[in-house]
Amino acid sequence: MEEKLSEKKQILERLKEKRIGKEIQYKEPKVSVIIPAYNVSETIADTLDSIFAQTFESFEVIIINDGSKDTEKLEEVLEPYFDKIVYGRQKNGGASSARNLAICLSRGELMAFLDGDDFWYPNFLEKQVDFLEKNNLDMVYCDAELFGDNFYKGKTYMETTPSNGEVNPISLINTKCNVITSGTMVRKAKLAEVGLFDHGAPRAQDFDLWLRLAKSGAKIDYQKDVLIKYRVSSDSLSGTNVQRAERNITILNFVNKKYEFTLEEQKVLDNQIILCEAEAELERGKFSLVNGNYAEAEEHIAKANAYYRKPKLAFLKFLIKFSPSLTLKLFKKFRPQEFSFISHGKV
Repeated sequence: MEEKLSEKKQILERLKEKRIGKEIQYKEPKVSVIIPAYNVSETIADTLDSIFAQTFESFEVIIINDGSKDTEKLEEVLEPYFDKIVYGRQKNGGASSARNLAICLSRGELMAFLDGDDFWYPNFLEKQVDFLEKNNLDMVYCDAELFGDNFYKGKTYMETTPSNGEVNPISLINTKCNVITSGTMVRKAKLAEVGLFDHGAPRAQDFDLWLRLAKSGAKIDYQKDVLIKYRVSSDSLSGTNVQRAERNITILNFVNKKYEFTLEEQKVLDNQIILCEAEAELERGKFSLVNGNYAEAEEHIAKANAYYRKPKLAFLKFLIKFSPSLTLKLFKKFRPQEFSFISHGKV
């Protein structure tokens, strides 16, 4: 469900435990750092160290334990930080439910979102606050260095998923602009206007919120400075390419039912759903090929090329049909990183 700040009392009822660090309870922070924590005991210390190394000092850190399976270990790791953070615990309800609870506990005018396995560079808060205020924005996001999986090693988020031009409903839908949650800062007052994360939205509650903000007329922009390190792995929320493609279809169908769009927006949305379905078929084809399911691979490639109509894909379908083992060897030889990423992924 899409929650609102006006429902703060009901949202706070989810809070099972709350600790307020003695070093921050009297501060009036400019920024509230919002962190949902679920099975991140192995990484969250580095995440917190990156926050407390910030050049910008007016902030508070709010961590919501979302019914984590590693709560005992998590709290052991957090012990040295408890004097410097607000810590809350709720039953498992998902990252967006935890973020909404954290927002309701927050005192800052700006909400900065960070996942418990990502890291900020020391100048993240300083540069994001400065950029947002100089440009009178409601929301700002930045670029990120990707790490964790060799397929993305040495790349940045905007190299793989660019942001170009004005951020508006159409550019979000057609992916000309792509927001990374751990690099996002939003005015709390704007969230009070449009609502918080919809934790009933399937698999991409963050996109739903960014789209809702854009449709409300919120002023959103980005800077292409690399200010964070964003973890990518087939075991993380990012998942495999197949999962990401399927997630895109699911969320686009969800917002298609949820919102009223202009004729231009609707046309772009309909075309984007068709494109995402073709992308999903292509990724399923690659996955089937790598896993030796050659008939399935051929079928998926054919369905993808019904949209793309590319000679290269037609040749790939032909090659799979008549020499699948050679096709697999060529894929492994000429696309080794992608082959490795797919072969280690799970659907």
